[in-house]
Amino acid sequence: MSVRVRYAPSPTGDLHIGNARTALFNYLFAKKHNGSFIVRIEDTDLERNIEGGTESQLKFLQWLGIDWDESIDKDKGFGPYRQLERIDIYQKYANQLVTKGLAYKCYCTPEELEIEREQLIKDGNDKLHYSQKCLGLPEQDKPFVLRFKVPKNKEYTFKDVVKGEVTFKSEDIGDWVMMKNNGIPTYNFACAVDDHLMEITHVLRGEDHITNTPKQMMIYKSFNWTPPIFGHMTLIVNENMKKLSKRDFSIIQYIEQYQSLGYLPDALFNFISLLGWSPKGEEEILSHDELIDMFDESRLSKSPARFDKEKLAYINNRYIKELSTEETVELCMPHLIEEGIAENKSEEWIYSLVSVFKDRISYGAEIVDLYDEFFDQEFILDEEGKEFLNQEGVNETLKAFRDLLIGLVVFDASYIKPLIKEAGKISDSKGKMLFMPLRIATTASMHGPDLPQVLAILGKEIVIERLNSLIK
Repeated sequence: MSVRVRYAPSPTGDLHIGNARTALFNYLFAKKHNGSFIVRIEDTDLERNIEGGTESQLKFLQWLGIDWDESIDKDKGFGPYRQLERIDIYQKYANQLVTKGLAYKCYCTPEELEIEREQLIKDGNDKLHYSQKCLGLPEQDKPFVLRFKVPKNKEYTFKDVVKGEVTFKSEDIGDWVMMKNNGIPTYNFACAVDDHLMEITHVLRGEDHITNTPKQMMIYKSFNWTPPIFGHMTLIVNENMKKLSKRDFSIIQYIEQYQSLGYLPDALFNFISLLGWSPKGEEEILSHDELIDMFDESRLSKSPARFDKEKLAYINNRYIKELSTEETVELCMPHLIEEGIAENKSEEWIYSLVSVFKDRISYGAEIVDLYDEFFDQEFILDEEGKEFLNQEGVNETLKAFRDLLIGLVVFDASYIKPLIKEAGKISDSKGKMLFMPLRIATTASMHGPDLPQVLAILGKEIVIERLNSLIK
């Protein structure tokens, strides 16, 4: 049996982190088993569909590195891959269920259904099921929906990849709507028909879909179809272990936002793979191909997946460290331009700025915060720094360096670097007694990034001003 899995987004918004995880796990599972990963567009919610929703979903899947074997642009004989283009198919199977007596027309208006529901609540019923009052009625010339007639005293049991054996009882499910009065199918009916006709072998999705499973199994049993293997992944929760909500603004939730902020797609792919799944061993920095090779559905977690922002920052930082300086500049440049930081700055100055902060950057836009922090911090020497500068010969070293800098026309790292050695020759200082005084006197720190690059970022005026304030 060839593995066939699907990711079935609705074009109602941009790619959410939770949906991206569903797509990613299906993708890894398919690639691990040399199977097919299908993207099917479930666009039957006309009121919520947004223009460009489908294109946005596909664009950011590809940005993450998740490509598909079949979809609206790659028909391998199982299309159409948009549900709105499959309406005739759903109507065909819905009519068959009506003919078999397994579904029926319901003519109740929304107002009548609401009155019925309110009465059930008033009577203390905990199961707000439809009364079946339209079951067996003769044909009427008015709008109707098609309801599936839920069998009595039936159990629906399946072995879930994540949760083990799961059972639902038919008595807990009322007759549900299969086809709306506009001829468009509801989610559970269309989903079951599509999964069968597209020969989907495994359905991996979030656990919020688990209550949909028995309704889909009813459709499978009605046609004597073999159901796919189901796996329901635990929900993603925030750092307070609360279900991730789109109103939770403490966590960035859309893939487009991560791209805009300068996260790396490979890093995000790596991080998302660890939301509810764990590899064997301790290493968590794993490449695209390593994740495919290591993916094992039996290691999907039974506990909620905590969104760890610090882990995301760590992983993305690790990936940024592997970039060349040129690649890091390219990542940061849009943010430096947007904030006006790059304006009238030389290319070498930009390279110095990025080089100084490269090891600290967790995402491209953070370069702006690090730049602001760098220039906002007060220039105050601690006692250890003051004591070091009070040593014999230090004043001469500071003077020599200042005088050389005053004559420097282009204040870039490549021009500053040789002046440090020249100052040492003039003041007869070297090693620690050359470099440490210059660093302390210009940055108020005894340790830090490459000194010529730091000085280039600070600028000639600030550096000379600091040196003058400490020269006796």
